[in-house]
Amino acid sequence: MNTTRSDVRLANEAWEAVMTSHARLTRLFGTEKMWGEVSMREYDVLYTLAKAAKPMRIGEVQQGVLVSQPALSRLVDRLVERGLLARETDPDDARAVRISLTEQGAELQRQVGRVHARSVTRELSTALTEAEMRELRRIAGKLAAGAPK
Repeated sequence: MNTTRSDVRLANEAWEAVMTSHARLTRLFGTEKMWGEVSMREYDVLYTLAKAAKPMRIGEVQQGVLVSQPALSRLVDRLVERGLLARETDPDDARAVRISLTEQGAELQRQVGRVHARSVTRELSTALTEAEMRELRRIAGKLAAGAPK
């Protein structure tokens, strides 16, 4: 690949724009009153598990959240203690554990999620047109998938 200075500059400016917008929105959402009995990071784990069709290993959960593995393990422990998550032995590997939402965790995720979804909609639809949101979804999905192998 032949990379020019302008390619490097453009790529880094695009990256900075993504990270700056993420930081701004995360700070904004963090100040809102929707979180109640969960933090944003805890909600992120609940949401990741809610999207899954089955219990997940902690490594799978980590792919969907912005928390280190040790921090995620402690966070999961706290959510289990509070009755929001359940642990079960992995049927494919008895040494491993899978985690899932309890009914209480699923209900809390839905309650917070409804309010959070309205906040996300408010912020994105104020800044972007519907076509731009579709394009953002497409581009972000492409980045999330990584380079073709």
